[in-house]
Parts: sequence; C-alpha cells; structure tokens
Amino acid sequence: MIFVKRILLFSLITIPASLLAQAPPVQSKYKPEYFTFQEVMIPMRDGVRLQTVIQRPKNAVGPLPMLFARTPYGVPEDSNSLTESGLFDDLIADGYIFVSQNIRGRFKSEGTFIMQRPPRDKNDSKSVDECTDAYDTIFWLLKNLPDNNGRVGMWGISYPGWLVTQALLDPHPALKAASEQASPDDMFINDDFHHNGAFRLSYGFEYSALLESSKEKNTNFDFDQYDTYSWYLGLGALSNANQRYFHGKLPTWNDFVEHPNHDFWKQHSVTAYLKHTTVPNLNVAGWYDQEDFVGPTRIYATLKQTDTDHLNYFVAGPWNHGGWMDKSGRKLGDIDWGSDISGYYRSHILAPWFAHWLHDKPLTEPAALTYQTGTNVWKSYDEWPPRKGITDKKLYLRSGGKLSFEPSPEQDAFDSYISDPANPVPYRNRPITPTYPAPAWTTWLVQDQRFVERRPDVLSWQTDSLVEDVTVTGDIIADLFASTTGSDGDWIVKLIDVYPEDYQKINEEDATKGTGPVLNGYQLMIADEILRGRYRNSLETPAPITPNQVTEYRIDLHPNDHVFLKGHRIMVQVQSTWFPLYDRNPQKFVDNIYKAIDADYVKATQRVYRSKGAASSVELPVVGK
Repeated sequence: MIFVKRILLFSLITIPASLLAQAPPVQSKYKPEYFTFQEVMIPMRDGVRLQTVIQRPKNAVGPLPMLFARTPYGVPEDSNSLTESGLFDDLIADGYIFVSQNIRGRFKSEGTFIMQRPPRDKNDSKSVDECTDAYDTIFWLLKNLPDNNGRVGMWGISYPGWLVTQALLDPHPALKAASEQASPDDMFINDDFHHNGAFRLSYGFEYSALLESSKEKNTNFDFDQYDTYSWYLGLGALSNANQRYFHGKLPTWNDFVEHPNHDFWKQHSVTAYLKHTTVPNLNVAGWYDQEDFVGPTRIYATLKQTDTDHLNYFVAGPWNHGGWMDKSGRKLGDIDWGSDISGYYRSHILAPWFAHWLHDKPLTEPAALTYQTGTNVWKSYDEWPPRKGITDKKLYLRSGGKLSFEPSPEQDAFDSYISDPANPVPYRNRPITPTYPAPAWTTWLVQDQRFVERRPDVLSWQTDSLVEDVTVTGDIIADLFASTTGSDGDWIVKLIDVYPEDYQKINEEDATKGTGPVLNGYQLMIADEILRGRYRNSLETPAPITPNQVTEYRIDLHPNDHVFLKGHRIMVQVQSTWFPLYDRNPQKFVDNIYKAIDADYVKATQRVYRSKGAASSVELPVVGK
C-alpha cells in the first residue's frame, strides 16, 4: 500500500496538526534555545530500551519537577515543539523538565508494539505493561536527571491520555499529579473503535493502517477515490478488507474480525480495573470530541465513587478531539462559542493544576468545571453531573413530526422508513474525505444536520419555538420503542438545537455582515449515539431481534451542559445508518458481521412508535422546574 502525508504534529503531548492549522500561530515568549535537548534510551526491567527525549530549561534556578508524556506517535525532534506554537507558555513559565517517550515498538523504542497493551499478570514477575514501563522510566529519571525535585506529573491526549490511566494502576511514589485528557475507556462500548457494539468503520480501518503498517512512521491509507463514502460502499462487506487490502497483516484489524463481541475488548477497558487512585487526576473532555468524548466522563464517574480525598476533577467544553490545545478554541466549524476557551483552560485550569501539585501553589479549582453552550459561560459544580436542582423530564415523539413534554394519547401510532444498506445515510456532507489527514473529520459533529433532514430514511420531530430557555445539565437518555422487519439493526438518535430562522437578524450586532456563516435555521447536534440491536440485552452475547415486534431500546446519549435558548427549537432525529463512520448492519442476524458476505445485507422497514403503550422519548436533565 502507498500512504499519504503524516497527520499529526508530535510534541510534548500529541496535538493533531489540523488543530494547529485552524488558527494563526501564536508568538511564544520563549525560543528553542531556552531548553537543552537530550535523547536517551531508558532501560526497562526486561532490558527493552525506550526512546526518550528530555528538555530542560537552561537557566533554571533550583530543582524542578518533571512533566512526563508517553506516546505511540513520535517524540519531539528538537525544542521547537515546546516553543514554536506558544501553547505551552503557561507551563514553561512555572518551570518544568519536559520528558517525552515513545512506547514499545514505536519509532526507535525497542520491543513489540501492542495496541492498548492489556495490564500484566502480576503473578508473573517477568511480565510488563504500560504501567511498569512508566514506573521504570520515572525511577530512572529520578536517579539520572540532576536538579529534579522528586515530583513528576503525567499528562496526555487520546492514546497518550490512556497511557496516563495505565500509570495510575500502580503509580510510582514520585507521581504526584496526572491529567488524562480524552482517554478512551472501553473500546467496545464507546470511543474509538465501537459504540455500543457498532463498529466505527472509517476510524478503525484507517487508524489500524496508520499505526500498524510501519514501525518507523505513521502512515495513512491511500484511497483511490476522493469520496470515501463511495470507496467504503464499494468495499462491500467487511470481510473484503483483509481479502483485498490488509491480507491478515494488521493485528488490530484481525482482532476486530476474530472478536466481534465485548468479551475480548473488556480487557482493554480502563474502568474495568482502574477503580481507585491515590494520584490527583484532572479528567478533560470535549463535547464535540469526534474520537474520545465518553472515556473521560466514565473514568471520572468511576473514580468519583471512591474519591474520599477529593483527588478527582473534571473539565469539559465544546472542543473537538484535543481542541483545548488549539490557539483559542473560540470557534469550531461554523459555531462561535464567544470566548477564548482554550486559552482560558491552559492558563486558568491546566497550569494551576500542575503548579499546585508539583510546585505547592494554591488551587481554587472546583470539582467540576464545564463550559455551558447556548449561554456560552463557564459553570462550576460540586460534582459531575450535578443532581441538585435537576428534574428529569421526558420529551415525547408525537404525530406530525412534533415533540412535546406531554405523552401521546394515541394507540399503536408510529412513523416508519426503509433502511437500505446499499444507500446508507452519510454521517457528514459528501464528499467525505479520509479521516486522516482531513480537517473535515475534526468538525463533523457541529455540521448543520439539514443535509439529511429530508431523507426518507431519517425521521425528525421538533418542538415549537421555545417560549423560555431550557437548560439541560447532565446525562441524556433516549428511550426508543421500535420494530424492524429484519432480525438485526442499528438505532441512531440525535438531539439537535434548531436555531431561529431570523437568528442572524436577532444577533445583528455580533453578525459578520455577510462575510461569515449564516446560522439561520442551523441544526446543531448536542448529543448523539448509536446502539447495535443485537446487543440490546448483552454486549457479550448477541441475539437476533424478533421481526415486527416492538422492542425497547435505551440509549445513553451521555452528559452535556447546554441551554436551548428562547426562540430555538429542540429536535430529535432517528435513523439506522451513519456511514462510513459506522459499518452497515446487514439487518439480517449473522454470527459475526466482520465475516458477513455481500449477500447478507438486506433492506428492512423500521418503525418508531409514539403511542400510549410505547411512548418513545428523550429524557432530559432539566435545570429548575
């Protein structure tokens, strides 16, 4: 295979190049010569040596703590990575020795790369995992780096964030602070590779090729069509991927094929074994993270249950994947959030966090801090999600495409559509460029949903214009009653904020007077999720759906903090395909969808019920009455 250009800029932590490209460069206060640059090979307990880069301020006064990041994506090649963007100035000002390390089997690091290496068997004294590698590295650094103050902080975004969670399993005593940012949790229930058992096709396919096609570099799959929607449709059944392209050479793709259910993937789940930590941890999430939004929320919620010492903190805002390391974060796609939220995060949240635990500076940060969209203000809470002052209210699907907080009195009422795997609903506007490298992938969650509203295989319901603000803070649940003529099927639910048709006129003072995006009638997704029907009862044991039988599906749309403003409308959309973000369900039950053949894919008629005995709704945690 031939691959195209690299997608990521590698620095102290992994920052997608597309993020840095969204904004003009920042003028850093510091020059590369501010740091010394040293590359070493640090030995692990089994003799494997890991490529590690150390960057130390040349004129530091007194011993300094270390900020340590581990990554599969490549370590810095010089000190420009710290100083060129200006994004690390707040941390540099506080004073740290910056350490970056490639994990086993990546770039110059020795050993074998295993995607999300499972925790070791502690009964085997010779076993190793990412936790032991972090421990051994910290041990070496403390012994061999002069003028360190004996304290270490770890941080990272995405895979490097997951590596932070692994270090927390059995932390070195010198690890005094951590910040997992956008870490995946359970790759079958949420985040990168699956959501509720539905395979994230374009991501899983392209990410496997990215990391496992070459040890020495990150490489992208070379599509021979510009529109990957057409390319993946032409691929046909998932079983064609190995036959035509991978030929059994990518370990992660082979895992997808041979382990279609949750049993295998549980061993990679963070919250299956990280139940408690003695290390303060700042969990960071983005409402519009296209890869790992759910992970930080689940990791925070799990650790909160045993957090008697108040060491577990949560921050979220309307960022995409790693967007808090964008220049300002004020805009995402066409949406303007009203302020420099990324700059605020770095200077008022992240830097003070590490300065407190590693430099003994004061910390006034609340347990949870979120940027509430709609009102576009920072909100602080004693816990996340908050329960004080919250009322769970059901928003019911009604006839005529209406939504109401009152249930329907009708009997046996439903709306229906035909789901055709040969003509799946695109997840964003076509042409759909590759996941990597493509800026469109980073902003698709804020794309105007009007492009699918009138498709015959997408159902939409909406409220009248709101007469007052509706504030939704907490976990959102879809309660869907539906039937299918097939024996399997996917159910996708989207909660949408519909802007007024005269929005631009209302906001004339802030409008860009014709030079920027027109948001009149804009349909902005607030929450969304998919459920693969075969897993409605058990993620370990899939079961066929009884055709034409009304079945209840409860779908977690995850927590959010958003205000549907007066004059806006609330919309709910339901569909059964979302392509090629997710693979197509054959809609006929087969033992293993990854081994299905093209003939297994069939049309199905889907019914979504809105009747008295089967009242489909979305449950909203509403602030106030």
